Amino acid sequence: MKVVCPYCGFGCKLVIDPQTLTVQPYKGEPNRGKICPKGLYAMEFALSKDRLKRPLKRERNTLKPITWGQAIDEISHKLLEIREFYGPDAVAFIASSKISNEENYLLQKIARLFGTNNIDNCARLCHEASVHALKMTLGTGAQTNPYEDLEKFGVIVIWGYNPAETHPVVVDYIRRAKERGAKIIVIDVRETVTMRFADYKLIIKPGTDVVLANSIMHVIIKEELYNADFIKKRTTGFSEIRMATMKYTPEYAEKVTGIPASLIREVAREFALAGSGAIMWGMGVTQHVSGVENVLAIVDLALLLGYIGERGGLYPMRGQNNVQGAAYMGALSEFLPGYIPLDDEKFRKRVASLWGVEDIPTERGLYLTELWDAIERGDLMALYIVGENPAVSEANFARVRKALKKLDLLVVQDLFMTQTARYAHYLLPASSFCEKEGSYMNSERRIQWSEKVIEPLGDSKPDWEILTMLGKALGLPGFNYSSVEEITEEYFRLFPELEERDIKELKESDGIFLPKKRLHTWEFAMPDGKARFVAVERIFPWESTNNDYPFALTTVRLMSNYNTGEMALRSPSLVKLMGEPKAVISENDARRLGIKTGDLIEIATRRGKIRIKAEIGKIGEGVIAIPFHFKANKLTSSALNKAGTPEFKFSAARIRKLKTERPTQDNYP
Repeated sequence: MKVVCPYCGFGCKLVIDPQTLTVQPYKGEPNRGKICPKGLYAMEFALSKDRLKRPLKRERNTLKPITWGQAIDEISHKLLEIREFYGPDAVAFIASSKISNEENYLLQKIARLFGTNNIDNCARLCHEASVHALKMTLGTGAQTNPYEDLEKFGVIVIWGYNPAETHPVVVDYIRRAKERGAKIIVIDVRETVTMRFADYKLIIKPGTDVVLANSIMHVIIKEELYNADFIKKRTTGFSEIRMATMKYTPEYAEKVTGIPASLIREVAREFALAGSGAIMWGMGVTQHVSGVENVLAIVDLALLLGYIGERGGLYPMRGQNNVQGAAYMGALSEFLPGYIPLDDEKFRKRVASLWGVEDIPTERGLYLTELWDAIERGDLMALYIVGENPAVSEANFARVRKALKKLDLLVVQDLFMTQTARYAHYLLPASSFCEKEGSYMNSERRIQWSEKVIEPLGDSKPDWEILTMLGKALGLPGFNYSSVEEITEEYFRLFPELEERDIKELKESDGIFLPKKRLHTWEFAMPDGKARFVAVERIFPWESTNNDYPFALTTVRLMSNYNTGEMALRSPSLVKLMGEPKAVISENDARRLGIKTGDLIEIATRRGKIRIKAEIGKIGEGVIAIPFHFKANKLTSSALNKAGTPEFKFSAARIRKLKTERPTQDNYP
């Protein structure tokens, strides 16, 4: 059976034998016979003894089994009661980047028919800054090109992103590009595994990305290396960029970023003279208060050289296997399906007509990261969470856990007793990726069909079945689905690009691109068809380092772990590979503090402290990097950028060596 891998946003397909349950890589697109350890061992968490198998209800402090009928009846009754007394906006829904397109589509449909746009997903924590910046400049908030195009470009810039551990299979595409002569430029706050095959390694100080991008553009403009013809015919706003970047000389940038001026000039020339190029980026770019501005600067750089369409591409690499799909299906508080704004009356009426109602709410809902303050204010009374674990994934998670305790109703629909589920009034057991079928959209916007391998464990149900039951119980129109294909057909009717396609094609092919394989080859999705340069200035981190907190703390990802660990930590094979979490510090900082690799240290910020072992590595002085999978978010700042994403990548911190060993389990959620 062909199944979409449940882990990262690259979108590998797995071939799983339904008798032996062994996993092999799919030989077609996009993974071409490659697989990483997470995909190889994916069945381990699916078959874990920790799986939830019956609906549970909290009575006093005890969770007791109940029937599905009782669970859905009571949950729907409480939701309707809260709506009657407080209004629909007193309820919010959190969608999941791990469930299918169909399931995300249903959840946002429930929210909007219920009367609220309080529907969001974890894209808010990662690439929503990219979505906002790309829509402002190009008109479409998504990756512009397929992975295969990476192999033909003359240069690839990898910025704030470590594909060797984050998306291991995409590295094959990058290596093939290098074998064909492409230059690889890697920009990061530490020396990553990806830098092992880089031609240029730029170690940047956290939070200074705009300065570096503007400085590279300064060199390109001053030396007249930009694509004047492309700029004239296909863009607006170039004069603003020319003026804004004048002061960002490489010498100035060196003082701010820590990157030598000579290297900045060399990289600028290499990038400009390659003739074609891609920029790939990740959380190191977006998870700052300057996240939107960081992406705007990257887009400006690509536009300056015409590296969009056939001659280049922009690759915001998505983290989870269906975060792109969740967003495209409308599981965002400011967008309808397809990233269409709520105030687009024509499309909104199209959606309403399909759903059998006159209209749907037009006011932006709460961002995921705004929910916790709304609960504290008493504005939000109920929360329905599907496949998300904010008690660990949110910045400064102590405030989230405090807020969860105040809810009148918390429903968690998940595979496991997560940290978030421990606060729930009702727990609904969902089926895993291999126990249901449906479609998923990867980072390159490729929709793929995932087949069912085994029957649901225990009394768990596919998320689409649970949501169909809930929609019916709430009295919402259009929830008479008897198969997942019916939901697929419904969302296909929303998009003109899919109206002529069918499920048979989706099931039998390597996928369907939405809206098409390459974006912006002839014109941009802007009213005048032209891309827009947006000049940006440096924005400082929300917190500053000082004598009390002299270090900049940032977070990183490990290949063998995954997000909050609920899946990977239930895979014995992955646990063996991941080892203990460690904090990376520079050799000079370690020497000054008397710290050696393996020493137990304490890291403290204004929000809390954790104990973790140290590792001396190649990282900038004054910077600490820790894996975010564990208790990192006990420390991180909840300051938000313009897209609502927290500043996970910069928190003022201090460290000290501990004399007494403590169990390393202290680092787990």
